[in-house]
Amino acid sequence: MSSIVHSKITEPDRGANLQVLRAVATFELAKGMIVLLAACGILLLVHREDPWDIADGLLRLLHISPDHHFAQVFLDWADNLTEAKVWAVAAGAIAYSLLRFAESYGLWYARAWAEWIALISGTLYLPFEIYKVVHRQSIFHVSVLLINVAVVLYMIYALKTGDSLHSVRQQT
Repeated sequence: MSSIVHSKITEPDRGANLQVLRAVATFELAKGMIVLLAACGILLLVHREDPWDIADGLLRLLHISPDHHFAQVFLDWADNLTEAKVWAVAAGAIAYSLLRFAESYGLWYARAWAEWIALISGTLYLPFEIYKVVHRQSIFHVSVLLINVAVVLYMIYALKTGDSLHSVRQQT
């Protein structure tokens, strides 16, 4: 026995909202996959080579002179890298990926908790992204900032107005 519940969201709006949520879910899934692949790459380096050699090779690949200050900082960091630090970085990356995967799943299925995660995590990133745009203007940094602002604004709108799909689903 189902009852018909009238809500503020019309059928076309519901489809549009679902498309937006699924677009954000796909974006979050992609971020999780990229970080997970990076974590796997880091773990593949354990016991393989000297981290300094890898860092030096990366600098050469990118045509960055090791005489630059930041290149030296990077090489010094790689020289002090221990196996425990590599495992800690990989564990952090895996935890981040799992959070992104959970958020992606929740957004795909219009769960309220996922909308809150998207809002909170997106808001936490904004100061760093603004800093990057102010100090290093590039199409990439501006694009990341604009996408994140759009996601945060949409999540605020959806949660504030009650036009969220999870609230409609709970009413039916």
